[in-house]
Amino acid sequence: MPKRVAVVIETSGSTDTPKRVMLATNALLAGAAASAVALGGAGQWLLALPVHYIAGVQVLVRSIAAETTPLVLPPGHFDPQDFRRLAEAMTDPLRYTALVPVQLARLLDAADDPALLAVLRRFTAILVGGQMIRPDLIAQAEALDVRVVRTYGSSETAGGCVYNGVPIGDTLVRVVDGQLELSGSVLAEGYLDDEARSTDHFLLEHGVRWYRTGDLGGVDPSSGRVTVLGRADNVIISGGEKVSLDAVERTVRAYPGFEEAVVVGADDATWGQVPIVVVAGGAADEGLAASVVAMLGRAARPARVVRVPEIVLLASGKPDRRALATAALADPAPDSSMEAWHKELGRSGPNNND
Repeated sequence: MPKRVAVVIETSGSTDTPKRVMLATNALLAGAAASAVALGGAGQWLLALPVHYIAGVQVLVRSIAAETTPLVLPPGHFDPQDFRRLAEAMTDPLRYTALVPVQLARLLDAADDPALLAVLRRFTAILVGGQMIRPDLIAQAEALDVRVVRTYGSSETAGGCVYNGVPIGDTLVRVVDGQLELSGSVLAEGYLDDEARSTDHFLLEHGVRWYRTGDLGGVDPSSGRVTVLGRADNVIISGGEKVSLDAVERTVRAYPGFEEAVVVGADDATWGQVPIVVVAGGAADEGLAASVVAMLGRAARPARVVRVPEIVLLASGKPDRRALATAALADPAPDSSMEAWHKELGRSGPNNND
């Protein structure tokens, strides 16, 4: 391990084998400095995330850089009232916290409490990242006058390095073969004891290091704004057509009762692979398949809806997609077969492009 490495972060492994990311002190501090500039100044932080994930580590680094004392939410179940009580003890005029979307959703759902809403409005910024954020959550926050900053980044970039679609600090973003690549002072040194993976994801080009994110996306040529579409490896081939499970999930989550649903892929004897919707609760799914087809085409049609008691989460707050995929494969769903979906929407076979 290089001597300059200060922290090794193990990625969540929600869809793949966890990686151990080596971060140097200068990368962590570069991320903290860029964040302070982008947010309007250094301030006091409330730590609501595990410190073994990069977002939690960065709260500590930003606090050290700002010479402020962070307030730490006890681990365990995230309770909005515990968050409120801790936030009320903050004293700095500039106040920040970093959350994952499920935490933000719980806070906004409880914001009919005037004391909690007042606390949320006192935050200079609430950073939210780590996974896809539902548009309705952003709209709900705006309606309540709660300042949410959508962040994009990873352990390999010392945390969020794109805020609300705009790169911060000296971060550069480009698109190569449809995938986003990042460069800047925040890049990690590589992966611990994994030279092959380090070489695959980090490259040196004309003296500039780039990190291949594995995310599909784009950069607006006029504004430079970054759009993230989903994981390049979260794509299946259904009936000979490529289907982004992230795109299906975004569409499904816009359907009432499916705001927290997760879409996974499964093998299918006829179509090769198919999307499966995993949802907690008993929300009606009538018309769901038609909505997906209308937005994304027939190949993206969900094969079935699998209902589980709850959406299993990792400690990071991300859905445990491997566990949910296992649950989906174990569910025979006799009343929601692939044939029924096809009959409903008129699909007779693979590559039916009528």
